[in-house]
Amino acid sequence: MRRARGSAVRDRRNYDLEKRRRRLERKRRRQEMKEDGTINEAVSVIREGLPYVLGWIVKIGAVLLFAFAYVWFFGQKVSTVGDSMKPVITNGDMVLVNRIVYNAMTPARGDVIVFKPKGNKNSHYYIKRVIGLPGETVEIIENGIFIDGERLEEEYETSDISDVGIVADGMTLGENEYFVLGDDRENSEDSRSADVGKVKRRDIYGKAWFISSPLKHAGFIR
Repeated sequence: MRRARGSAVRDRRNYDLEKRRRRLERKRRRQEMKEDGTINEAVSVIREGLPYVLGWIVKIGAVLLFAFAYVWFFGQKVSTVGDSMKPVITNGDMVLVNRIVYNAMTPARGDVIVFKPKGNKNSHYYIKRVIGLPGETVEIIENGIFIDGERLEEEYETSDISDVGIVADGMTLGENEYFVLGDDRENSEDSRSADVGKVKRRDIYGKAWFISSPLKHAGFIR
């Protein structure tokens, strides 16, 4: 028992001596580095390189911020349901939405907008073209669209209108209300339908501006 206890004491003493030796060795090395200028050189190199490192960090941060902002405001994707916007957009096309444009300006006639009818959060997104603007009266007479009594000349391809729906007696738009139609008007649920009706500004998600997929349909939306 005494021999075992003595061995433990010796082991502990040897451990303490080795620990002290290593500490002194580290101290000696630091002193040597200090005397030959190694530490000063290292500090100098770090100081000289720090502005470059910080510059790269700032640049990388700026790029990441720009990428995030671009995706958030211009790259939000919405899948097209149905062919109401043929031939410009077809069923299943993935559309990119500009979410910031209408913070700076109001929707214009001819814009292709993305919205949820009557603000229904459970509905899928609708994609239609703006026809009537706030304060205007829209009428559909013999396949023609009239805005405040004047026939609208459209520069994009559309189909005929055989069903005028709730616009039979005309529709007057209030403040921040829009009248929208699909380009394929024989197969579109739009402002002619009571389920859609007038589209309020607050329900507009953004402007559809680019078809990202499939690749054969990729391109800007006009």
